[in-house]
Amino acid sequence: MNASASSAVIDVRGLSKSFGDKKVVDALDLKVERGQIYGFLGPNGSGKTTSIRMLCGLLTPDSGEGSCLGFDVLRDSARIKQHVGYMTQKFTWWEDLSIEENLRFAARMHGLPEVRRVVTDALERLGLASRRRQLAGALSGGWKQRLALAACLLHQPQLLLLDEPTAGVDPKARRDFWAEIHALARQGLTVLVSTHYMDEAERCHRLAYIAYGKLLAEGTASDIRARVALHTYALDEVPPADVAAIAALPGVEQVVPFGLRLHVSGRDGARLSASLQSYAATRGLPLTAADSTLEDAFIALMRGAGGQ
Repeated sequence: MNASASSAVIDVRGLSKSFGDKKVVDALDLKVERGQIYGFLGPNGSGKTTSIRMLCGLLTPDSGEGSCLGFDVLRDSARIKQHVGYMTQKFTWWEDLSIEENLRFAARMHGLPEVRRVVTDALERLGLASRRRQLAGALSGGWKQRLALAACLLHQPQLLLLDEPTAGVDPKARRDFWAEIHALARQGLTVLVSTHYMDEAERCHRLAYIAYGKLLAEGTASDIRARVALHTYALDEVPPADVAAIAALPGVEQVVPFGLRLHVSGRDGARLSASLQSYAATRGLPLTAADSTLEDAFIALMRGAGGQ
């Protein structure tokens, strides 16, 4: 079966994977359409990396079914690998080779014709041409990221899998990276990206949140915020000694400080409002409604699934 037969680049149901007695991924359902930037979020150890490796053919699921790029995830792992670009968490290219030498080596590994032209195009596209002779080991995190992305794109994959690609990268490099990802998506490339950064999650077309191996939520950022249905209030100039007492009030589930302001959230709007109005009136402090963040929603989901 060829990937062109369906708009869904990833369509899997019930994918599970265990290592020994530990079930790392538990009955994962996932559908990603062509051209989407799909965010994959969750705490450390939640099963994100294992899921990505099953999708790109590096791991075989213990159970489940479905397709990636039109190929069966259980039987066609070798064919899937030919059409996927996978950028791992850790920089894996040769630090004692230059940028250009690394890309030439990667092009030959893929068996690409016209290696010189392919590498030159990649250097130009990712803004690496002026540094082509610089050793990879001497690059900053942001430039290593560009090199890794360039190597992933050499063989013109149909699906790009990015495993926490911007960890340890400065804000400008992160922004430039995401501008490139959106440019690639506009050209039809599908991107599945795992991240811990909520501002990056907001840049994705759709999101999946996985914790303890289970998919807890899926949809747009707005969908997920609406589904969790948190109510949030802002309290200004709260005495530090009062924070613990506020956290213990009826209806309060989360208390997050922002400088001298506290954001206080809960799903029982009536109880939360009554508790905070009483506290604010007693202390003579202003109380205002605030927008719940995506981070608030994910923390609520994780706690509901048994997290701390």
